[in-house]
Amino acid sequence: MGLLDARVDRAFRNENGSRVVVFAGYRRGRGYVVASPAEEAKIRSFLKMYHFSEFLVLLLGSSLAYAWSTFFANIQSIGKPEEHVLRTTCIYLGMSALLVGVPSLLLWRSYKKSLLSFASAENEVEVSGRGSERRPWVGYAVSAIALLLLAVIVFYLTLPK
Repeated sequence: MGLLDARVDRAFRNENGSRVVVFAGYRRGRGYVVASPAEEAKIRSFLKMYHFSEFLVLLLGSSLAYAWSTFFANIQSIGKPEEHVLRTTCIYLGMSALLVGVPSLLLWRSYKKSLLSFASAENEVEVSGRGSERRPWVGYAVSAIALLLLAVIVFYLTLPK
C-alpha cells in the first residue's frame, strides 16, 4: 500500500493556499482545486483504484506473456540456441503487446473519461513547475540501460563455444 500511496500523493500539491490535484497525463501545467477533504478522499480512492489496476494488468499480462512465449518456443525448439532466444523474445513481445498493451490502452481511455467527473473548468488553475524535480527522462535512461545490459547478456549467452 505504501507504493500506491506514494504514487497518489504525487498528484496532490498545496498551491497558493489551496489544495490542488494534478492528474498525470492530463493537461500539462494545469491543476484543479480540491473543494473539500471529502472530495480529496474520493479522488484519492479513484487514483488508487486506477494505479492498482494498471499495476495488475502489467504484472499479470507480463507473466502470462512470458509463460506463453516459453511454451510456444519450446514447441518449436528445433534449431540453434540463439534462434531459440530470438524466437522466445519475439513471441514474448507480441504476446505482451496484446496482453498488456491493449488492456492498458483501454484502461487509459477510461481514466481520461473519468477525470471529467472530478474536474471542472471553473476549478482549473495553473500550477508552478515544482513537480519538475522528477525528470521523466531518468526513467527512459534506466530502461535503455537495462535493455542494453539485457542485449549484452543475450549476446554472450549465444556465442558459439
